[in-house]
Amino acid sequence: MKFLDQAKIFVRSGNGGNGCVAFRREKNIEFGGPNGGDGGRGGDVAFYTDPGLNTLIDFRYRQHFKAPTGEAGQGSDRSGKSGAGLRIAVPIGTEILAEDRETVLADLTEAETELVFLAGGNGGWGNARFKSATNRAPRNANPGHPGEERWVWLRLKLLADIGLVGLPNAGKSTFLASVTRARPKIADYPFTTLHPNLGVASLDGREVVIADIPGLIEGAHTGVGLGTRFLGHIERCGVLLHLVDGTDGNLVQSYRTVRHELAEYGAGLDNKVEIVALNKCDAMTNTDIEDRKKALLSEGIDCVYELSGVSGHGRPQLLRALFETIPLKTSSKKSEASDEVKLESATWIP
Repeated sequence: MKFLDQAKIFVRSGNGGNGCVAFRREKNIEFGGPNGGDGGRGGDVAFYTDPGLNTLIDFRYRQHFKAPTGEAGQGSDRSGKSGAGLRIAVPIGTEILAEDRETVLADLTEAETELVFLAGGNGGWGNARFKSATNRAPRNANPGHPGEERWVWLRLKLLADIGLVGLPNAGKSTFLASVTRARPKIADYPFTTLHPNLGVASLDGREVVIADIPGLIEGAHTGVGLGTRFLGHIERCGVLLHLVDGTDGNLVQSYRTVRHELAEYGAGLDNKVEIVALNKCDAMTNTDIEDRKKALLSEGIDCVYELSGVSGHGRPQLLRALFETIPLKTSSKKSEASDEVKLESATWIP
């Protein structure tokens, strides 16, 4: 399944039906009065969240959505039928933005949420509505009111419990693959990951959703390397797992670079709970590990976990720390072994 997190669409609610001009024409009624019915109301356009969706890929192939028009009124005081409402399914976590791509019109973050976005036009009055003591045979009726229309942007922000952050090639995808069944592309060069990936890890009958985003680089908060687009996916994460490459010759500066980008982006990213892990410990000696941990602790970090995504060193301790930090959800299937990490998830791939 292809992953698409932004789409531009056109939405239009239905026009109201026209009112009717009609008069009674019945036997033995010489002067039948007006009996034109009202037009039907145009259909509304509504967005609703569908838990079964996790990408906006459907909007790549269809960009125009128009609700039906209400039917015109008829004689014998018969009102026109209202147009059926148009419901558009979007994934949970979708924002609806104005055409400027900045103004947030709606934010759909809950399951089973429905929002009437554009109201349909009212139906026009038939001539029966205009009958009065001084106008016994009105020959005018109102046209239906036009519906609303606008172009909007849909932007999906992932809803995950844990967000993986770090510089390119810090080992985020390897960690995700080691604790879940997600299968992101893994290679020994930067920017192997070009699209966000999701995985679900379970431990002791509990589940968390982990989001792996492409690596951040200096200037990411200004859009360098599509940084602003990727940073948006961790806005709703409860905890950030910051992986630092232990083989980096200047790992302290690397840590500061990521923290600076989080702070400059805003949206409270720099205030989120952060767990720091020194990754790739399998490629270092015990002395090197201790020296690098001390260097990171000097940055005011309370605890630095050791980790090797390849050998599994330190993985159980790190996972338990993550599970204890975030609100936990109960899995429908208990783990076969309490110390095993399992997954029921699909990876989003380009």
